[in-house]
Amino acid sequence: MAVNIFKKEDQAEGDFNNGEILEKKPIGFLQDGGKLKPYSNLFYWAHAWTPNNKSTIGLHPHKGFEICSFVIKGNINHFDTKQNKWIPLSKGDVQIIRSGNGISHAEEINYKSEIFQIWFDPNISKSLKKKATYDDYKSDDFKTVKLKNKKLKIIMGENSPMKMDTEGILINEYEVEKGKHSLKIYSGSIHSLFIIDGNLIYKKNILKKGTFLNASSQEKITFESINKSKIFEIISPLNPSYSTYS
Repeated sequence: MAVNIFKKEDQAEGDFNNGEILEKKPIGFLQDGGKLKPYSNLFYWAHAWTPNNKSTIGLHPHKGFEICSFVIKGNINHFDTKQNKWIPLSKGDVQIIRSGNGISHAEEINYKSEIFQIWFDPNISKSLKKKATYDDYKSDDFKTVKLKNKKLKIIMGENSPMKMDTEGILINEYEVEKGKHSLKIYSGSIHSLFIIDGNLIYKKNILKKGTFLNASSQEKITFESINKSKIFEIISPLNPSYSTYS
């Protein structure tokens, strides 16, 4: 595997409440019909937004997986049966539900707000035997590093407060300036990238906002940013040490 590109039209679609919440799914469920299925210990990745009014995804259960929500724009409210109260989250905030032996939650996505909801597989043969736990993190909890022509926000990794059971996960967000850039690709890992804002050029391919790509088995990926852009990155093992659910 080198670099695989999945444009918005390649991704599965979904919606809630008759279109009040819309979704694109870079990594969908098997029945969703998108081109990309679960890999590494990434099981599901949805980009959800509210085009008109706020809307609520009602109380529903989870088991085994680590369910992470990343607020990309605006605000959401979250309820789960562990906290037993509604908790507000804003742009840049992150929540994690280690769903263990069972938990239910609900989400209200406010007007013109966007989130990623991503499911990680922490070896559910073990996690199903654990009690569910929950944490949320504010945007300011995460370290931001200023580099030559970009800013790096470390969401999961060195000195991050975020804790996960899933093996080998690193999560970053980059704000890149106009011009040429490269990102290192770690040996034995697969890098999953989502263009949150802006447009990139990779080997004469124009990658627009909403494009998803993954890369492995090479030293780096080099691209040009047409304008100031924002990129979300998850680094995960190419071959996890355990059998994943998928």
